[in-house]
Amino acid sequence: MLRLCTLVLGALLCLPTLGHAQNVPAQRTDIAITNARLVTVSDGIVENGTLVIRADTIAALGADVDIPSGVNARYDAEGHAVYPGFIDSGTRLGLVEVSSLSETQDYSEIGSLTPHMDALTAVNPNSISIPVTRVDGVTTVITEPSGGQWPGQAALIDLLGYTPEQMHVDGVRYMVLNFPSTGRRGTSDTRSEDEIEEEAQEALDELNTLWEDATLYADIQANRNDDDTGHLPEYAPAYDALVPVVTGEQPIMLKVDKAADILDALEWAEEREILDQIVLSGVSEGWRVADAIADAEVPVLTGPVIALPTRASDRYDTAYANAGRLHDAGVTVALRSGESSNVRNLPFHAGFAAAYGMGTEAALEAITLTPARIFGVDDRLGSLEVGKQATLFVADGDPFEPATQITRLFINGYNVPLESRHTELYEEFLNRSPGLEK
Repeated sequence: MLRLCTLVLGALLCLPTLGHAQNVPAQRTDIAITNARLVTVSDGIVENGTLVIRADTIAALGADVDIPSGVNARYDAEGHAVYPGFIDSGTRLGLVEVSSLSETQDYSEIGSLTPHMDALTAVNPNSISIPVTRVDGVTTVITEPSGGQWPGQAALIDLLGYTPEQMHVDGVRYMVLNFPSTGRRGTSDTRSEDEIEEEAQEALDELNTLWEDATLYADIQANRNDDDTGHLPEYAPAYDALVPVVTGEQPIMLKVDKAADILDALEWAEEREILDQIVLSGVSEGWRVADAIADAEVPVLTGPVIALPTRASDRYDTAYANAGRLHDAGVTVALRSGESSNVRNLPFHAGFAAAYGMGTEAALEAITLTPARIFGVDDRLGSLEVGKQATLFVADGDPFEPATQITRLFINGYNVPLESRHTELYEEFLNRSPGLEK
C-alpha cells in the first residue's frame, strides 16, 4: 500500500502545526470531575454529579460519590455536561491527508478483489484530521477502505495513539462488501437502464461465483491433512482472507443504498444464512424498505445525514429523516458521516437526524451506545458506567449545537489536550505578529 508515502508526505505537510499539537502529551491522572451534569445514555441523567476516573476506567459516578483517597486532581465542571465519547460508524479518517493529492490517499487498492487489504495498516496516527475530529467529541471511529467489490477490512479505532495497533479497539474488524448497485453513479452517469441492470447482474454473478470458490477453498483448508501438501490449492491471498467470512467467523459490512438493492442484499444474505453476520452500511434509501430491514433484524449504519435526496422527486429533507424513519420502524440504527477530514461534523449529522424525526435521545444513542453494541464493545464504550473505559468529554452545552465548546476530553483515561490545526490557526491569526503595519 501507499503507507510509507502517506506517512512521510503527511508528516512534511503537517510539520509546522502538527508537531506543536503533538508536543503537548496526553497524560493519565486520577481525577474527579465534580459539579457536572452526567449524561449517562444508558441510565438517564445525573444532575450535579461527580465522576471519578482512575487509570483508564470510570471508577465511580453519581450524585453522592465519595471521592477515593489518592484522587487529588479535581475539575469543577461548573454545571457543564459530561458525555460518553461519540462513535462514527463509517469514515476514512487516517487514510486520507490531502484529498486532492493521490500520494496521501490510502483507502483504495487496484482491482475489485482485495479483501486481504487491512485499513488498519494504512492508518496514519499523526493525521492532522485526528486532533480536529476529537476536539468535537468524536473519540472512536470505523475507518474503512473503498473501491471494488471487496475493498478490504475496516477497523474500529480510538483517536489516540502513536501506532495503529495502539489505536485499534478490541481487534474489531469488518470485511467490507460493496453490494452490486443498480443505482446511477452520479449526474454524469449516461448509462441506459438496460446497461445498468446488465452490469449489476454481471457483478452479482461474479459475487456468487467468488463466494462459492471461497467456500470451496475454506473447505479444502479445513479438511486437509498435514501430509497433503501436494494436493493443496495454490495460495490465494484474497481467498485466504475470505475464509473467516464464508465460515461465519468475521462480520460483513455490506454497503448498499438503493431500496431495490437493499432488498436484494437481504435476500442474498438470507440464502447464505448470514443475516446475523452482516450489518448494512450507507442505506440512504432505507426508509423506503424499513419494514423489510426490521423484519430481517439486521442493524444499519446510515449516513451521511446531511446530504441531498437520492432522487429528484424526493422531499428536500429525505436524507435528514432517513435515520428517524428507520428507527421508528424498529431498525437498530447507528450514524456514520462517511467523511475523511470532516468527521468532526458527526454531532451535527446527529443533530439533523434528531430534528427530523429521530429525537434527541435516539440520535445520541445512535452515536454512542448503539454502535458500541453493534461492534460488540458496549462493555467498554458508549455510555457512562462504572467499570467502563474512561472515554468521555465535558461540554458547555448541547454537543449537537455548533456554538457548544468541549472543555475537557478523555480517551482511555488519557486527558487529551484540546489542540488542533484549527485552534492553532485561530490563536495565530487572533494575535498575529507582525500585523498589517507597513
